[in-house]
Amino acid sequence: MLSAPDLTVLVAYLVAVVGIGLWFGRRGSSPNEYMAANRTLPGWAVGLSMFGSYVSSISFLANPGKAYAHNWNPFVFSIATPIAAAVAIRWFMPFYRHSGEISAYEHLEHRFGPWARTYAVVCFLLYQMARMGTVIYLLALAAGPLTGWPVEATIVVTGALMTIYTLAGGIKAVVWTGVLQSAVLVAGTLLCLAAIVLKAPGGIREIIQVGATDGKFSLGSFGPSLATSTFWVVFVFGLFTHLTNFGVDQSYVQRYITARNDREAAKSIWITAWLYPPVAAVFFFIGTGLYVFYGDRLDLSPDKVFPHFIATELPAGLAGLVVAAIFAASMDSNLNSMATLTYCDVYQRYLRPGAGPREAMWVLYSSTAFWGVASVAVALAMIQVGTVLDAWWNLAGIFSGGVLGLFLLGLVTRRADNVAGAIAVVVGALVIFWMTLPQLMDVPPWLRNPLHAYLTIVVGTLTIFLVGLGVTRIHSLVRPTADAERV
Repeated sequence: MLSAPDLTVLVAYLVAVVGIGLWFGRRGSSPNEYMAANRTLPGWAVGLSMFGSYVSSISFLANPGKAYAHNWNPFVFSIATPIAAAVAIRWFMPFYRHSGEISAYEHLEHRFGPWARTYAVVCFLLYQMARMGTVIYLLALAAGPLTGWPVEATIVVTGALMTIYTLAGGIKAVVWTGVLQSAVLVAGTLLCLAAIVLKAPGGIREIIQVGATDGKFSLGSFGPSLATSTFWVVFVFGLFTHLTNFGVDQSYVQRYITARNDREAAKSIWITAWLYPPVAAVFFFIGTGLYVFYGDRLDLSPDKVFPHFIATELPAGLAGLVVAAIFAASMDSNLNSMATLTYCDVYQRYLRPGAGPREAMWVLYSSTAFWGVASVAVALAMIQVGTVLDAWWNLAGIFSGGVLGLFLLGLVTRRADNVAGAIAVVVGALVIFWMTLPQLMDVPPWLRNPLHAYLTIVVGTLTIFLVGLGVTRIHSLVRPTADAERV
């Protein structure tokens, strides 16, 4: 249980987060300012905000647990970040910033028709609602034993605070709160690193020696297997996930759109790409340090070892900062991007194309509140049916790979039309569904996907892209013949 000084630090952080949102919302806002900050933000702030999005409570709590129980194989995921960043800066970022559109999916309608735009929006909204619910739920599970707050109360309070600061300040509040969150997150992480090094017998030398002897620093097998989480499987999975984040995820695209120019936007992406791998390495090193410090003395699941260390080994005041860092990793809000898509791609596209500024702001405010409540509802539902919603979350996240495949198809060839895109998405969705079946239900061996689950997003993306190219090629061969027959 946290002491009074620790709780004071935590409450002060939460008040600061809400205060930032209220500060930016004090003078009102126009739709463009609410969604894109009039494209005036500095790249370093946008970059820190995106970095904060990368480190959720899943990373903060689960990664040390993975290193404690196994090894550093999941760390390979982060190694691919700079490669994806280079691709994003070369192709994705200029495309979005020069299009003049705030929605990352409006261009899909220009290329393939309204269905493509709506498909991408639905995938994003489902994924983000499920993701935010999962992050809040995991935060509540970890914070409950530390703060003494009931899980349900923690979920409601966290969701309410996220909704309030996002609703009040729009994308500016999201970015500048992200700066604060990143600072607290890094400070808390480094504090935990110092604490585990000082408390572990023999210090950093002992952690490295024991960890190396017991294979705790292993990055996985370098063999050719595609059925296990080898180095290469995790690396490719990471590369496609990061390309999806930087290339077709509204929450990231919308943030680098807010940068004052292309140079600042590129800076923001590089800040994210170069900060994430070393911070991820610190999380895994903490897990290895916990393994050396505790050995097999704890009768706890791996995910609960780090919170136990925070509660029992850190001095008063510092534990509060670390818990604030856990909240920081969990309170990054994508509600503004969800509200933006609701307005641009649903309300303005299908209901009221000529909506004025006041009406637009009403839709943005109400959409922010709606998605905030929906995310809290998902988190609360996980208390009873967590396994079902975890499967839904995995499925929604995997389907985002289809959006990347469709975007790449439209980017690579101008010949791909509505029919090619639709056929590619249907085939890709069927392949993804087949590959995901073992995560949802028991299936006979002959129907099982032989590949590791990490490769689902890879295969789904490539299927849509390659099928689209194939259909486009067939069209190009058939069309001249059909034209000749008509003549």
